[in-house]
Amino acid sequence: MDLIPLNLIGILAFTGAGIYAIGDVLLLAAKVSLGDYPKLKPFAQLLSGSEKMLVLSPIRLMWGALIGVFMTPLILLGFWQTYQGLSNVNVWVALAVFGLFGCATIIGTFVHGSFYYLGEYIHALNDVHEDSQAIIAGMIERHKKVLIATYAPLLSFIVIASILFSILVASGKTAFPVWMTGVTPLTMTFVWLLVKRILPKFVRERTEGAGFNIAYMAFFACTTLSLWK
Repeated sequence: MDLIPLNLIGILAFTGAGIYAIGDVLLLAAKVSLGDYPKLKPFAQLLSGSEKMLVLSPIRLMWGALIGVFMTPLILLGFWQTYQGLSNVNVWVALAVFGLFGCATIIGTFVHGSFYYLGEYIHALNDVHEDSQAIIAGMIERHKKVLIATYAPLLSFIVIASILFSILVASGKTAFPVWMTGVTPLTMTFVWLLVKRILPKFVRERTEGAGFNIAYMAFFACTTLSLWK
């Protein structure tokens, strides 16, 4: 594949990750005091901070979820670009990297979109009569179990794919420069977590929940620049 379309693919992937991050912010960047909602106090352990979604409007929740879903194809294109940069050394391992990142992206779309329903459940938990809250609480509990079940393979796939990516790049036989060995979605996530600690509070609050996609933005920026000729 010609490197000119790869450049375009990288730009699209970077843009997609940026818009996806906006969706994360719409879903998760909020602050609330549980003390202001006495009906939710008995469920503090169940909510574990997700009560912040109570101050987010249904429209904001809806668009926060949909934006991520709509951007998923661009993220997949970005990992296709990654595969093209790796395929000169071992096509099967390169395909494994693409497949694992792709599977994580698809699972991540489900996880991202499902936060819309979590937000709706929390709104309902606060709105219904106390006699009916147990029903909504049960729905939230089951929903969180589903999230845990999907996070496990998602994170595992990203870790394995990132390690394989680094091994291939370290061989010096791919289209990527060797310095890209240390640039993966996994390492960029750790870098973001470190950088976030020194950022102003208002920046940290306004980027709440967007860590993964900010890491993807950094990764796609590096893959695109390193392949640009």
